[in-house]
Amino acid sequence: MIDSIHHFFADLVALGLLPDMFNYGFLVNAFLATLLIGPLLGALGTLVVVKRLAFLSEAVGHSALTGVSIGILLGEPITAPWISLFTFSILFALTLQWVRGRTTVPYDALIGVFLAFALAMGAALLMLVAKQVNAHLVEQVLFGSVLTADSQDLVILSVMFVLIVGLAFRYSNQAILTALSPEIAKSKRINTQLHDYGFVLLIALMTVAAVKIIGAILVGALLLIPAASARLIAHNLRSMMMWSVLIAISSALIGVLLPMYMQWAITTGPAIILVACVWFVLAISLHSVKGAARHGV
Repeated sequence: MIDSIHHFFADLVALGLLPDMFNYGFLVNAFLATLLIGPLLGALGTLVVVKRLAFLSEAVGHSALTGVSIGILLGEPITAPWISLFTFSILFALTLQWVRGRTTVPYDALIGVFLAFALAMGAALLMLVAKQVNAHLVEQVLFGSVLTADSQDLVILSVMFVLIVGLAFRYSNQAILTALSPEIAKSKRINTQLHDYGFVLLIALMTVAAVKIIGAILVGALLLIPAASARLIAHNLRSMMMWSVLIAISSALIGVLLPMYMQWAITTGPAIILVACVWFVLAISLHSVKGAARHGV
């Protein structure tokens, strides 16, 4: 399947419809990965912003550091410690949600405690890992590189894409109502607690799937920045989600392709986030202009 896609892109290059750099299989993989990851992070990011869980996505992203380190120390493949990565990040997110329902500590403070644990544990284990493997791997875990995406990564992202699209098709209205007004959702006999656990689980799964591409330090940013930008532009939740998806996709594609085309020595993870930040600045500017126009300034 992947080989067929590579041949398809090679044919488009031969016809002059794509630049020569699409002859490289790794770049085609990167292109496909961004097309898969952009819509997912953009859509989930909308609910992250509405539910005010931006800090949670950062905590789960940093927990991936610990998951990767544990996997390598237990002997999993250095470039794909998927079992420990998924297991630890999912347990981390679900435990956080479970503790939230059984304590009076404010949620942001609770997330801060878990984030501190994730950072401390991840940093300690990364130092052990750095003694066993190439230090460049540590940099890749922290900041990601979509150019290293292989067929296994594309399969994982495809599974996530199908899963989230399927859940959205079935439960999107309930999820949106739960995010906007939990009280009304409960009055309609919607299990808001189940939705909260499910949403946290999806954030964990998507974060893990995106770590290799965006990096553990930055994956939370691609959940947050497109949605925050969209909120400044959109007039309702539907348009906010559409704008968020558009910004996430364009940020990912430009962040991958522009440095390659311009031959800039910059890692793709930071490049993607910087493009998203440009979008945010443009959104703030447009919002300010509209605000001034409404007030007749």
